[in-house]
Amino acid sequence: MNPTVPSPQSAQSEAPESGQSVDRNGSASTVNLSVQLGRLTLANPVLVASGTFGYAKELAGVVPFERLGGVLPKTITQNPRPGNAPWRTVETSAGLLNAIGLDNDGIDYFLANHWPYLRTCGANVIVSIAGKSLEDFIALADRLNAAEGLQAVELNVSCPNVAGGVDFGTDPVLCRQVIEGVRGVLSCPIITKLTPNVTRIVDIAKAAKDGGTDAVACINTVLGMAVDWRKARPLLGNNVGGLSGPAIKPIALRCVHQVASQVDVPIIGIGGIANLDDCMEFLVTGASAIQVGTANYYDPLASIRILEGLAAAIQSLGKTRVQDVVRTLQLNR
Repeated sequence: MNPTVPSPQSAQSEAPESGQSVDRNGSASTVNLSVQLGRLTLANPVLVASGTFGYAKELAGVVPFERLGGVLPKTITQNPRPGNAPWRTVETSAGLLNAIGLDNDGIDYFLANHWPYLRTCGANVIVSIAGKSLEDFIALADRLNAAEGLQAVELNVSCPNVAGGVDFGTDPVLCRQVIEGVRGVLSCPIITKLTPNVTRIVDIAKAAKDGGTDAVACINTVLGMAVDWRKARPLLGNNVGGLSGPAIKPIALRCVHQVASQVDVPIIGIGGIANLDDCMEFLVTGASAIQVGTANYYDPLASIRILEGLAAAIQSLGKTRVQDVVRTLQLNR
């Protein structure tokens, strides 16, 4: 995971108008890349996943944020969390296993120290929140009413490596209650991030829709484990963690297909997306937008390269809008 990353200047170009695409040579395209996710409108479908860009400031001057459809800072909680004991990440043969444990300084610190920069970074910012109780989620959502310029909130109901709370993403009733509670205090659009660690992800997606979510994100990480056989011990301090990267892309595509086939709700595809082909596979399968995650760790400009090639890929299919490509998958009979 060590390719050469181009200079920031090679990725920079004048920001396009909303919905207008720009190719890798900086030329305007006739393809409309804007997408609609419930009440949320994005200039294009390429976002970066929560936790993989920090709070964005770390990559200022490297990534032209204003060109992205959106940026998701790392998940915040009501109170500060130190995260899990090390090791907290382990590379696998086709991805990354992490058990960070939602390490963050809490909502008050976020609003005072991170939000002033985020709201001026040039990108639509979607804040990811996680709670250990229904009351936690509602309190966090209420506090975010003070975040002027907030575009949307992503509900992380599905982190697989945090103890001490309820896994709201595995219970349809609890999932719906969280979304209803958040919608009761927060007026901006809501995205619900679903876990693959369930028997039927469609049931959770239906509950999320019934609760009033504007979109669902498929998927969060897949529960996994790494072991040192010589010491007969798990490598992660938390014993288990969430697997991301190329290894989970087939699982993510399956989940997107199942939800798209049975639930009328906009989908954001996540899981092993690193290049244009990955992005197009998710769009055709049923996602209206995508998030780039693990690839950001070794290539922070992966999302920009996907965006630069997206218009030409859509044109190659004889289409002029992203939405014309979404959910066009034809199953074998």
